Amino acid sequence: MRKPMHSALAAAQASRCSCLLLSIVLLSGCSSATAPPLRTDIEPIRFLLSFDDGPSASSTHNPTALILDTLADNPIQPGIKALFFVQTRAPTAGGSTQGQALLRRQQREGHLLGLHTATPGHANHRFLSPEALEQSLTNGVADLQAVSNTAPRLVRPPFWNYDERTFAAYQTHDLHILLTDLSANDGKIWGINGSLRRRSNLRDQLAQAAQQINVGALPAVDGVIPVVVTFHDPNPYTARHMQEYLQILMDVAEDVGLATDIQPFYGQRDTLQRAALRRALGDPQQYARLP
Repeated sequence: MRKPMHSALAAAQASRCSCLLLSIVLLSGCSSATAPPLRTDIEPIRFLLSFDDGPSASSTHNPTALILDTLADNPIQPGIKALFFVQTRAPTAGGSTQGQALLRRQQREGHLLGLHTATPGHANHRFLSPEALEQSLTNGVADLQAVSNTAPRLVRPPFWNYDERTFAAYQTHDLHILLTDLSANDGKIWGINGSLRRRSNLRDQLAQAAQQINVGALPAVDGVIPVVVTFHDPNPYTARHMQEYLQILMDVAEDVGLATDIQPFYGQRDTLQRAALRRALGDPQQYARLP
């Protein structure tokens, strides 16, 4: 399900959709022109996989554990490393015994831990008092530092919702907001989570990202262009179809004319963090297109 945008982003989108054309149209809501062919000198892309809301506290058929198994052992690129934005104190996530064990496993297997929230539930940070937000961030940073022996550098706000106040609070803790280029739109779990449009959805979003790449709007880091993709690891459907999603990403890159690197997904925590920090938002008014 699409995440709501904060007020600054919404205003920026309205303004840009009405008047900003960079000789091509980058936003689907404003698209009326045929996209130009991609340049031939574009660096290859590498998919930066990110996961929100976990780790799952399920004691049976745990979806987070299944995703970790697939990332470690799959026919496309064994040993994929991902960025997990975690809830460190939610009883259905990192606040559980199972969740704590999975946080340690993620760290041990070379993945990168980022903060989603340390509130008891999936609370919108914009609606917290300054004191409650500060306590949550202090707790979350401490929780992840206890797991990884280093403070987290990345945050993805719940509902991807932030404003100048929360942005400043994140900065106080040296936390940088990372949003996304592609989303599986799997954030809501409605019983049977079939997704008939998962391929066309990702293809459409990557086509839009390709046009941003074409005009130099997405930077290269270490010789590749990181393309951020977001899933939700507590979602059982996502977990069962993770290998299929990996193949879909490879297929749609070819469909839209983007070359993938010889290593199409990140395989090292350090390079993954470097790419994520380069793609993080620089200020609270920075325009960000959300898929």
